[in-house]
Amino acid sequence: MSDIFQFNGAEGSGWSQPEPMIDGATDTIPSLLRRSILPRWPRASEPELVRHYTWLSHRNFGIDTGFYPLGSCTMKHNPRINERIIQLPGIDRIHPLQPEHQIQGLLSIFYEMQEMLEICAGMDQVTLQPVAGAQGEFAAIRCIQEYHSSNGESHRDKVIVPDSAHGTNPASAAMCGYEIVEIPSGEDGRLNLDALSAAVGDDTAAMMITNPSTLGIFEPEIVEAAEIVHAAGGQMYYDGANFNAILGKTDPGRMGFDAVHYNLHKTFSQPHGGGGPGSGPIGVKAHLADFLPSPLVDREAAEDDGSTGDGYRYFWRKPAKSIGKVQQWHGNAGAVVRAWAYYRRYGRELELMSEHAVLNANYLRHQIMNPDSDKHDSIHSMPLDGAPADVVKHEFTLSMMPVKETTGVTGKDVAKRLLDYGYMSPTLYFPMIVPECLMIEPTETESREVLDKFAEDFLTILSEDPEVVQTAPHNTDVRRVDEVLAARSLVLRKELDE
Repeated sequence: MSDIFQFNGAEGSGWSQPEPMIDGATDTIPSLLRRSILPRWPRASEPELVRHYTWLSHRNFGIDTGFYPLGSCTMKHNPRINERIIQLPGIDRIHPLQPEHQIQGLLSIFYEMQEMLEICAGMDQVTLQPVAGAQGEFAAIRCIQEYHSSNGESHRDKVIVPDSAHGTNPASAAMCGYEIVEIPSGEDGRLNLDALSAAVGDDTAAMMITNPSTLGIFEPEIVEAAEIVHAAGGQMYYDGANFNAILGKTDPGRMGFDAVHYNLHKTFSQPHGGGGPGSGPIGVKAHLADFLPSPLVDREAAEDDGSTGDGYRYFWRKPAKSIGKVQQWHGNAGAVVRAWAYYRRYGRELELMSEHAVLNANYLRHQIMNPDSDKHDSIHSMPLDGAPADVVKHEFTLSMMPVKETTGVTGKDVAKRLLDYGYMSPTLYFPMIVPECLMIEPTETESREVLDKFAEDFLTILSEDPEVVQTAPHNTDVRRVDEVLAARSLVLRKELDE
C-alpha cells in the first residue's frame, strides 16, 4: 500500500503496551498533558508495517541500487567497514556534554582528522564544526569578514565569484551581507584574469572559486588569480566540492588560498543525500585561525594514564577571536569518524582515489563522445572539442543543444529517459553557462563495465523515437510530474478523513 493510513485492522491492533507495574501510575500525568481523544495511528501488524516500509525503500534510488552519476555531488560507494567502526562501543553512544576525560578516544580521532585535513589542503588549522558544505562556506566567509574588521577594513563589502561557481557560493557570501560581483569565464570555460583584474579593488573582501571548476576543468592560472586578489587586499576562498579530483596531487594552500571547506560526505566517503547527514569542516591559514568556529580539539603532553595510550591529553579549545558556534554541538561526529576510518584505511593511497576519479571521467567522456559513433554530432562536450580542456578532471559537462535543435529532445528529456534504463539522472542544467547541460561524474568507484554500459545506453537514447524520450520516464513508479506545481504546492503531511 502507498499510504500507511490505509491499514485499518481491528480496534486496538497494531501495537502492544504492557500495563503499568504500579496501579494508578497514569494518574500522575497532569491532565493538561493527556490526550482528549486517541491518536489516529494506522492499525498495522508488525509484518504489515515491515512490508510497507520495505516496499517504500524499493521505490527509492541510491548508490546501492545503481549508477548515480550526479555531477558535482560525488555520489560514490561508501565502504561498509566505516559503518562498523562508527557502531563500536565508546563511539556510538557518546553524549556531546560528556566531560573530556571520558571521551579521550573520540577527541584523539577529531584531532587526527584535523591534522590530516590540514596536511592534505595545505592549511594551518581546521575546525570540524560545520555540518554541511554550505555551512562551511558561510563559516569561512564569516572568518574572513571578522579578519578584515579586526584590521580596520570593514569597508570591504564585495565577494567575487566566477559565473561557473556553485550556487551556494554567492548565497553564502550574501548571507554574510556581502555584495556579489560575478565575472564571466573565458571562451575555454576557465577563469578570465582580465575580468578578475577589472573586478578587484579596495572594496574586495574575497574571491570564492573551486578548482577544478564545475565544468570539470583545472584552472592553471589559479596562482596568478590569487596574486591579483591578494594584491588588492582580498582573501582567497576554495570551495572543496571538487577536492576529490586533486587530492595527493596538489592542494589549495599551494594555489594561494587562505580558506577552504571540505565535504567529508563527498571526498571522504561519508554517505549523503536527501539533505544530510553531511560534514563541511573548514581549514584556514594561520592569520585566520583565531576566528574559526569553536570548539576545536587541541592536545598537550600528559602522563599516559591508559585512556588513549599516546601520552597526550585532548581537550576542547575556543579560538581567541572565534566567530562562535555554527552548530549546536561539536560537528557531525558520525561523519567525522567515518571519514577518519576511510583516511586511516587508505592513507597516502588516497591519491589513487583522485587518479581513478579523473581516469573514469575521461574514459566515460570519450566513450560518449566517440567520433566513430553516429551520434557524435548530437551532443557537444563543453568546453567545445578542440579547446584546451580535452582532458577533464573528475566530471564533465555535455550540451544537448545539437539534439534539441534537430529533434526537439532536451537535456531534461534525456535525463528522464535514463531513469527507465535504471540510472539516476546526471545533474541537469548546471552550470547554467552550458546550454541544455548535463553534468556527469562517474566517481572512482565504478567499474569499466558500468561505464561502458552507461555510455551505450546514453547513445541508444539519442537514437530512439523523440516522442518516447520526450514522454519518459515510462517504467518508474512515478511518471513525469509538473515540477513547477510540485515545487510550489508541496504536500508535506497526510490529511486525515474526518
